[in-house]
Amino acid sequence: MGNIKLDYSKTLDFIRKEDVLGFESEAKKHIEALYNQTGKGNDFLGWINLPSSISFEEINDINDTAKSFKDCDVVVVVGIGGSYLGSKAVIDALSDNFTMLKDRKNPLIVFAGQNISEDYMTELRNMLSTRNWGIVAISKSGTTTEPALAFRLLKTDIEKKYGKEAAAKKIVAITDASRGALRTLATQEGYKTFIIPDDVGGRFSVLTPVGLLPIAIAGFDIAKLVKGAVDMQGQTKAEVPFEENPAAVYAAVRNALLRTGKGVEIMANYNPKLHYFAEWWKQLYGESEGKEGKGIFPASVDFTSDLHSMGQYIQEGVRNLFETVVSVAQPDTQVVIEADDANLDGLNFLAGKRMDYVNKNAELGTILAHVDGGVPNIRIELPELNEYYLGQLIYFYEIACGISGYILDVNPFDQPGVEAYKKNMFALLEKPGFEEETKAIKAKL
Repeated sequence: MGNIKLDYSKTLDFIRKEDVLGFESEAKKHIEALYNQTGKGNDFLGWINLPSSISFEEINDINDTAKSFKDCDVVVVVGIGGSYLGSKAVIDALSDNFTMLKDRKNPLIVFAGQNISEDYMTELRNMLSTRNWGIVAISKSGTTTEPALAFRLLKTDIEKKYGKEAAAKKIVAITDASRGALRTLATQEGYKTFIIPDDVGGRFSVLTPVGLLPIAIAGFDIAKLVKGAVDMQGQTKAEVPFEENPAAVYAAVRNALLRTGKGVEIMANYNPKLHYFAEWWKQLYGESEGKEGKGIFPASVDFTSDLHSMGQYIQEGVRNLFETVVSVAQPDTQVVIEADDANLDGLNFLAGKRMDYVNKNAELGTILAHVDGGVPNIRIELPELNEYYLGQLIYFYEIACGISGYILDVNPFDQPGVEAYKKNMFALLEKPGFEEETKAIKAKL
């Protein structure tokens, strides 16, 4: 198997290679701190050795549980943030773009609890009323508002449809090992359960059952996903020479660019299947780095479609941007452009060429134009879009995030700012225990 490739040559008009190499000793120190659990947030570093610690027995248990949903048309994964973005990213990347319209061997995965939209919930429940369906509920505490509310409603529906006892066999809970509302309920109702490790935060949890079970239910090979992550784990340890460690180099390049005023990183892709991978990446980096007035703002675009919307700003707007292009070297299929006698569209010069040839030249042309316009470009290439290389890419971004957060001197593994909206929401909803906050916020209004 090959490896993903990192190319930062198109940043060297903006930073010097010496600037990148200057991070060598610091990056090594931070990787050692991650592995030795001596840095900030060291109680949430269970993901570091996670890929290589997953056993065949665990993989088999997850796959066997996935098979128990085979009779379902639809499985609803209930979760928010890292409890849904990781599995959504991988499933979308590996699925047919039109899988919802096709006959499938495996259930269609849909999501709930990632929003509080009344229309979304109504439409979901209406759809499920005519389908055979099951639930995977994901929450450490079981009390996070969005997924807890969704699960309350869906649990009622599934029990009405199948009866309480039969419904319990169609629900799997992924939660804390011993405490919390969802753990208590799962024990009472007899749900099959998997554990979210205490030392793995949500945005780093895609290689736990949180991500692996939905991915397996969708019919994808989680053993290959884990193998890719294991191999990237080996490529990114402290003993690997700095210039051969793609995660250390990526963390160094983006921080070197930040020090020149490039405070916004845009992830760009040329394959629509990677849209939700960018959404996962945005949570990973935004929630890890964005604190204490620090951090690189993560944004994303889908090219070439967004070249006809955001392309103008990227080309000529405020010069505080850099791009990271995630490119897939070899598509799964081939489309050859045919000649047309009339040639009214003027495209006969492309006759005999593959559509991907056009896409790759659009990518290269855009990179050159954006660099000329003052936007440094990093390029990450996957040989193919499959489980193995996605596993590599996931772990690459995770370890690079830890290194980059430590370079910024923040705790990459907490998210204290997330609580601010919750306090206001609970106060406005007049939740018991928030009486003083309710008075204060109503006075503001």
